[in-house]
Amino acid sequence: MSDKLKVGILGGTGMVGQRFISLLENHPWFEVTTIAASPRSAGQRYEDAVGGRWKMDTPMPEAVKDIIVKNVNEVEEVAKEVDFVFSAVDMSKDEIKAIEEAYAKTETPVVSNNSAHRWTPDVPMVVPEINPQHMEVIEFQKKRLGTTRGFVAVKPNCSIQSYAPVLTAWKEFEPYEVVVTTYQAISGAGKTFKDWPEMEHNIIPFISGEEEKSEKEPLRIWGEIKDGVIVPADYVKITSQCIRVPVLNGHTAAVFVKFKKQPTKEQLIDAINNFSGVPQELELPSAPKQFIRYMEEDNRPQVALDVDYENGMGINVGRLREDSIYDWKFVGLSHNTVRGAAGGAVLCAELLKAQGYITKK
Repeated sequence: MSDKLKVGILGGTGMVGQRFISLLENHPWFEVTTIAASPRSAGQRYEDAVGGRWKMDTPMPEAVKDIIVKNVNEVEEVAKEVDFVFSAVDMSKDEIKAIEEAYAKTETPVVSNNSAHRWTPDVPMVVPEINPQHMEVIEFQKKRLGTTRGFVAVKPNCSIQSYAPVLTAWKEFEPYEVVVTTYQAISGAGKTFKDWPEMEHNIIPFISGEEEKSEKEPLRIWGEIKDGVIVPADYVKITSQCIRVPVLNGHTAAVFVKFKKQPTKEQLIDAINNFSGVPQELELPSAPKQFIRYMEEDNRPQVALDVDYENGMGINVGRLREDSIYDWKFVGLSHNTVRGAAGGAVLCAELLKAQGYITKK
């Protein structure tokens, strides 16, 4: 009998579900034992349910090919097989909220990639290097849900990963006004170029809901727990534009920042390169050794060269220079389906295990 925690993947046939399955192959703490998806996939072998829609660069892990897919709506049936679940279901926000809380009420922790619960006041939305203390709000959530071990925790949107960690590293210099434009990969929409040929040689200057997330979610990450809920920070103002570009993986951000204090370039670069958090202290399995790196070359970071830095879990920064209107400007790059999606959720689950919130049933 394996000592690993038994994991279920809700929405396991979609792109993010596939990324979870790829990342968890040979994970030292977690083992995928259950996969759930829509009723039309239920009852099939996982390999058959996915068919020709496997979108990862690496082959489908042998260990999951013969798993019989369960109906994600049969909550009790799925929950009894696992210690916790990752959620990547493709439903409406109301449906996602309902089904994630239903799993939590079976005393099954839910670590979600979805946006539905990101603004539920007692649900932690965590980048483990930035706000691991927000997991403490889980105790208040469990009282609301009437559970002893079941809860929902989420990771933030992929679009903020290439700049929110950088601004966090610069907190001592008091950034207070930020302009950001993100150039976002098509995998953020669950697509490949085969699925979305009209994106080749094209840019679409609109991604539904993305700008609000880009402006508001960092404030929640920087917030505080008060009276059992997370209260967003209000000391930074962010405005954004989000653009879809013909790149498969990797979100790039062009960022302009005003500071209350006046740091030097050397201070800003040192703060980036030396920034680390609890995942690095605990040496969590998915944690990058260096969370953020500064690149001196004028033409870096580049998606083609840098998106897989630290196995896709690290943040790349370059082109830091003084600005004529704002104080400083830079370019950031992050892997949107690894750090920005499934990988970020796996790191959250590792943190939750280390903190004692996820245990064997």
